[in-house]
Amino acid sequence: MPYHLPQDKPVSLRERLYLTEAIRGLRILTTHFVRNFFFSRETNPDILARSRKLSLNATLAYPEEKVPYPPGYRGLHRLVPREDGKPRCVACYMCATVCPAQCIYIEAGEVDGDPIEKYPTQFVIDELRCVVCGFCVEACPKDAIRMDTGEHAPPTYERSQQIWDLKRLLRGTPVSYQYDPWLRRGASAIPEEKLAEMRANARPFPSVATDEYAQTPGFSVRALAAEARARNEAKK
Repeated sequence: MPYHLPQDKPVSLRERLYLTEAIRGLRILTTHFVRNFFFSRETNPDILARSRKLSLNATLAYPEEKVPYPPGYRGLHRLVPREDGKPRCVACYMCATVCPAQCIYIEAGEVDGDPIEKYPTQFVIDELRCVVCGFCVEACPKDAIRMDTGEHAPPTYERSQQIWDLKRLLRGTPVSYQYDPWLRRGASAIPEEKLAEMRANARPFPSVATDEYAQTPGFSVRALAAEARARNEAKK
């Protein structure tokens, strides 16, 4: 069957004036303005099956209104501190190695009097290069880096302000585990009284866990499932 090309029709005088189309565009614009101005807006953009008869405006007045992030949201990084205020990081380079964006830079230093333990003299994350994949958190064997801050990268005027150093990353509640190497074999840099306090406050692994990773908030499948069950029971 031969294909027939559509023939171009000559443009009429009314179409060349564009007056009808201009009036139609103004009518659509005015209709949207009146509906969105006089009727309340929908404050939950996630609801797709909403009534569109009145207002089509579905947005939030940010920053006055904010949507709560889900439990598994990967926020900005933070380095988890120990009880003595130092980072739990042992400078093993696992996070920097697994990072697909190569946004983590670490320089390791040796702990005085300890031939094994190391610590980061520099720990830098370029938040602009980060792709928020969470591989660094999963690869860390010491629960030293987390993405549980619930914060997104703040806007800045200069790129250098998005490069977070050790002082800026180290924050949050201190965490100690019974199997931390500095608690099991001791550490000359930590006073004995402080070491005893850290051992007393150290958390054991739960019965369903095998390492620190299972206790990392936001990345534990069991923790997320428990939160979901709690929400469903609260709705009943």
